[in-house]
Amino acid sequence: MDQTYLIKPMLDAQFPVIDYGEGVYLYDKEGQKYLDACSGAITANIGHGVEEIIDAMHEQAKRVSFVYRSQFTSEPAEKLAKKISETIFGNLKWCFFVNSGSEANETAMKIAIQYWQEKGKNTKLKVLSRWMSYHGITLGALSMSGHTGRRARFVPLLEEYPVIHPPYCYRCPYNKEAPDCGYPCAHELETVIRRIGADQIAAFIAEPVIGAAGGAITPPKDYYKVIKDICEKHEILFIADEVMTGFGRTGTMLACEQWDVVPDIVTLGKGMGAGYTAIAATLIGEHIMEPILAGSKAIMSGHTLSANPQSCAVSLAVLEYLEKHKVIQDVHTKSAYLMDLLTKTKDDFPFIGDIRGRGLLIGLEFVQDFKTKTSFPSSLKVTQTIIKIAKDNGLLLYPAASGIDGTDGDAVLIAPPLTITKEEMDELVLFLNKTFQQLESFIYRDVGGEN
Repeated sequence: MDQTYLIKPMLDAQFPVIDYGEGVYLYDKEGQKYLDACSGAITANIGHGVEEIIDAMHEQAKRVSFVYRSQFTSEPAEKLAKKISETIFGNLKWCFFVNSGSEANETAMKIAIQYWQEKGKNTKLKVLSRWMSYHGITLGALSMSGHTGRRARFVPLLEEYPVIHPPYCYRCPYNKEAPDCGYPCAHELETVIRRIGADQIAAFIAEPVIGAAGGAITPPKDYYKVIKDICEKHEILFIADEVMTGFGRTGTMLACEQWDVVPDIVTLGKGMGAGYTAIAATLIGEHIMEPILAGSKAIMSGHTLSANPQSCAVSLAVLEYLEKHKVIQDVHTKSAYLMDLLTKTKDDFPFIGDIRGRGLLIGLEFVQDFKTKTSFPSSLKVTQTIIKIAKDNGLLLYPAASGIDGTDGDAVLIAPPLTITKEEMDELVLFLNKTFQQLESFIYRDVGGEN
């Protein structure tokens, strides 16, 4: 290409120029084919080039693509809000549409604080979170994030909201094993609340399955019940960040359903637009809306393109596609098949320390020593090497942090479109095995010897 003025993730890197997508595959201008095993950024939940979504985009564009939410509402926005309220479990009936997961989480933070203000509890301003978490790149969302790498440049500007360990069973900081452990990583929240004071805390936010910050760390059975009980006991709202896990990624509309816990506020994004449009949402329980409706009657948040009819029409089409083709119902079966293939792969490569996740959000953590779980030296850049080798082989994977401090480990996410077929999963694992064989040569050349 000629001189570029586009700011890319790495300014001195060369990126292939994408041409088109079809199903689980992407094709660049050079004709290279890629199996999208991570749905881009865990976003393209129904695959690329789906005609039903393209038709919905076209039809809405012929009518109107944008109106400002303080001047008009629109039929697509009203229909999408109604559809979501009928589809999501619990009493999460109210929808605030934004453009990204970062905005959705920032909005959730503001609504949680406003809820307590409307109730006359003006000191409840903090939103606690966990280490090894990621809730977005805006300053408010980043303050709630426990992703040390993404916080590093901006620490002086951020609030110190991450306060407790994640439910990281593979590397339990308490050296215990679930479920007999008694969930000390959850009870840690109560200790922190007592130290800070419940009168200072508006909410606690968590990803049901930790994504980029932890490589699909999945909590044990009763973890979220303990968390929710602690929150209710101390009058603290529970916010579930389902930006990555929502819209069927884990096999249910919301991942929280699988732990039988109803949050007070939920955030959605990524799969909500499935990559066809920029849209996200903050879902609010009716009990949270009650004092606002009886008080100020307005939520202090919003963006120019919030609830624009074009994006809402596309998201509605995505939701209808999921229902019509029973996509979410098949996720558990596909997950079991893919997990079985990956488990067999693990036996062949001792540097695969852990395979975890829920539904089609699967994490692989890599270790130098399988028995001691010793991570590779960070200087070896194992995650980046895996991503590069895989891409050269025509396989797209998503990098993730791991290690007990979230900085010294290596992991990737495997999260293909939910529409992936059995044959395509076979192909995915075939490419993955080829990648690991090449990685093995790289590791033993640079580290030396098998463990």
